[in-house]
Amino acid sequence: MSVEKFHRYDVDVSYIEPPRRFTYPFYYTAHPLAVKAARQTLRHIAGDAPLASALSEGKMLGVLVARDSGGKMGFLAAFSGNVGGTNRMPYFVPPVYDLLNPDGEFKQGENRLNEMNRLISAKEDSAEIAEMTAMVGAIKERGERRIADYKAFITAAKARRDAIRAIGNVPQEKEVELIAESQFHKAEFKRIKRQVAGEQEAALEQLSRLTAPIDRLKEERRRFSEYLQRRIFELFVVRNARGEERDLLSIFTSEEKIPPAGAGECAAPKLLQYAYLNGLHPLCMAEFWVGASPTAEIRHHGNFYPSCRGKCLPILSFMLQGLDVDPNPLSQDCGTPLKVLWEDDYLIAVDKPSGLASVEGKAHTDSVITRLRTLFPPEVTPLAVHRLDMATSGILLVAKDLTTQKTLQRQFERREVKKEYIAVVCGEVSADSGTIDLPLRPDLLDRPRQVVDLSEGKAAVTHFTVLERRDGTTLLLLVPEQGRTHQLRVHCAHPQGLNAPIKGDPLYGAGDGSRLHLHATRLTFVHPVTGKRLTIVSSPRKGDSIE
Repeated sequence: MSVEKFHRYDVDVSYIEPPRRFTYPFYYTAHPLAVKAARQTLRHIAGDAPLASALSEGKMLGVLVARDSGGKMGFLAAFSGNVGGTNRMPYFVPPVYDLLNPDGEFKQGENRLNEMNRLISAKEDSAEIAEMTAMVGAIKERGERRIADYKAFITAAKARRDAIRAIGNVPQEKEVELIAESQFHKAEFKRIKRQVAGEQEAALEQLSRLTAPIDRLKEERRRFSEYLQRRIFELFVVRNARGEERDLLSIFTSEEKIPPAGAGECAAPKLLQYAYLNGLHPLCMAEFWVGASPTAEIRHHGNFYPSCRGKCLPILSFMLQGLDVDPNPLSQDCGTPLKVLWEDDYLIAVDKPSGLASVEGKAHTDSVITRLRTLFPPEVTPLAVHRLDMATSGILLVAKDLTTQKTLQRQFERREVKKEYIAVVCGEVSADSGTIDLPLRPDLLDRPRQVVDLSEGKAAVTHFTVLERRDGTTLLLLVPEQGRTHQLRVHCAHPQGLNAPIKGDPLYGAGDGSRLHLHATRLTFVHPVTGKRLTIVSSPRKGDSIE
């Protein structure tokens, strides 16, 4: 095994108890051993000026803590994708499949595609095609002008006939003459359009004969490109802890998915693959961001983040088989009872605890709705009016019938409901109040994560007021105009927002192991039956405080 890749700690870690189970990579708090490994990797980067420069624009890295065959502990490090045009660096594990190997199938195939592109461009840029294309354009322009001129002539002729008829007492033979003239003009107009269309069709046929070889080359390029993409995913063969192997194409196909571009090139698959192939026993893992923050996603230097779901969920679900892995915390019963804040014959407002889903889903069956279902009589069906993130606590409205649900949802859609949240953010916000206007859209490869997209995102506006500053944190009142997924979490964390992630946020912040310090504290709406304006108020529970 290469000592170069399996690093010993440069600080004492003997006092740190190793984890009982391996990390669940999609929702975790970094284990202290992984934190130490990440900090050592950051020190290594800081001491290597070319490497630090190459990573300065931003890159996701990962570390995997393991034991070797002799029981000694150390760690591996990896980066996602390429760095500085290479996917191999001395300190980091190699790729699962080397896409940059000049003798490999991918590079050979890429060279073939480049040659096809060169041939296509050369043929498209030929003088003969350029001349024929110009001729087609000239014939089209001449035909359109001829049709427009005759159409103007017809209009003028009709105006003249109308003027004659307006005088009155038009002799019969003159009327016959005027009708004949009109019919002739219409017939001539049709003949001109047919002639123009014929001339254009003939010119296009000539051009088509010249471009037919190009079209065949493009079709050949398309088919080969599709083949090469499939072939590459077949060459990405990953292993699990049982020693079983599968290629990415079969892994994604078994889940009725198409592998996205870049699948298999993230840090986590690289780390596990190297560990398995070199007889290392994985203990825990963590991924973290290095360098500048991107403009759309929320990534901060040194912060830990979960693995991406779009690319890595199917891959890691296979690669982790055979390891004793932490359970998905989102699938666990949060254990905290519901507190009723308001109830009548039509609706109920509950104080949702952090860690409890609003509605049941694939990953979790415990939810506000499932709990209410067991409490209500059979004739009452609880229906969620809106939702709170699983990690967010506070006021949740639930209707007891469909009519009430639809009426309240219309109020939310029309922005007639005022929602107020309190949050603790990391860092002292300098402005006493203000407005954040950053449009959002889902990260298609890492749902439910959201990204800022100024061109394609949906409007998202949040007003904030500072309530208190203390010990490097700020207590905020947040009032969103919309209810976009993760709106408050992104607006607080994004550099163009407050640049201060909500405390305990594992997706957009440091993920310190505490709960998400975000609470829906006040909700004002019109009762769907009585018409009275209601305000429901909630403070964080004792022992579950966000303050």
